[in-house]
Amino acid sequence: MKNATFRQLRVFSEVARHLSFARAAQTLNLTPPAVTMQVRELEKHIGMPLFDRSGRTVTLTTVGEYMLVYARKMLATLKDAEDAAARLQKLEVGLLTIGMVSTAKYFLPHLLARFRQEHQGVDIKLVVGNREQLVKMLYANEVDIAIMGRPPTEMATRAEPFAAHPHVFVAPVGHPLARGETISPRDLQAQPFILREPGSGTRAAMERFLEKARVEPRVSMEMASNETIKQAVMAGMGLSFLSLHTLGLELDNRLIAVLDVEGAPVVRAWNVVHMLSKLLSPAAEAFRYFVLEHGEDYLAQQFARHVKLGPLQAEPLPSGLLAKTTA
Repeated sequence: MKNATFRQLRVFSEVARHLSFARAAQTLNLTPPAVTMQVRELEKHIGMPLFDRSGRTVTLTTVGEYMLVYARKMLATLKDAEDAAARLQKLEVGLLTIGMVSTAKYFLPHLLARFRQEHQGVDIKLVVGNREQLVKMLYANEVDIAIMGRPPTEMATRAEPFAAHPHVFVAPVGHPLARGETISPRDLQAQPFILREPGSGTRAAMERFLEKARVEPRVSMEMASNETIKQAVMAGMGLSFLSLHTLGLELDNRLIAVLDVEGAPVVRAWNVVHMLSKLLSPAAEAFRYFVLEHGEDYLAQQFARHVKLGPLQAEPLPSGLLAKTTA
């Protein structure tokens, strides 16, 4: 294995992440034959196959699963070395990989556009996933920094809140519960709900809110897309619980109604998160400072007019992690 290259390890890691040679090729801007060639060369160095291929189905072999652990460690070490070199040169250049939960796509690109105006030497790669996926990306060092709601408690991270993140109950315009009167959470008991998938931070926030009110939602549909959920609500298929930051256009054009539920909106926080063990590059540090300085003002300008915000709801941390995590 001493003759394996970092290029081969990167290609192998991407194929393992997607379990698809074609999707890995798209991510790496390579052709599928080039990806196949790199994996075959690595398999020759190891002397054993890394993937089982059956038609279009690709799975890791047992050897592949072991090698993936070491490949990711080596790639992470190389990335840390590159970041350290950049810090020593005090250059804000290079690739910055930012992970974000899907809800953040409604505002983060606008902040990034402003950031790029001040830091034109930085190339940016955005990776989108739900909360569970983002936690795994942070742990595997696949992202430099992450924008998310509830920060990880299962590993040592630095999580810094930078803006209020309100979540609201929504209904079709003209729904009987959308008459402007304050309603009890118990009034939601019999209503059909269209919700995000399990593992989503938005869904977890709603479940905690309703659990405190001793209300069990009637889930009629699950979707992984905020856009699809909004369309289903507007079509009259049920109620939902969404981040206010996904609803700007719909509320401005009166296409969807926010319910006045007692105790809502549920106001949490947006956090900028990175691993405590990770030495941030100058580009990542610059982005972190930029978000902490400008994130709250931008979101307040865009969304504060739609609801009256209460205090942030702090996320409880296990006592063993209180010393490891900055919130």
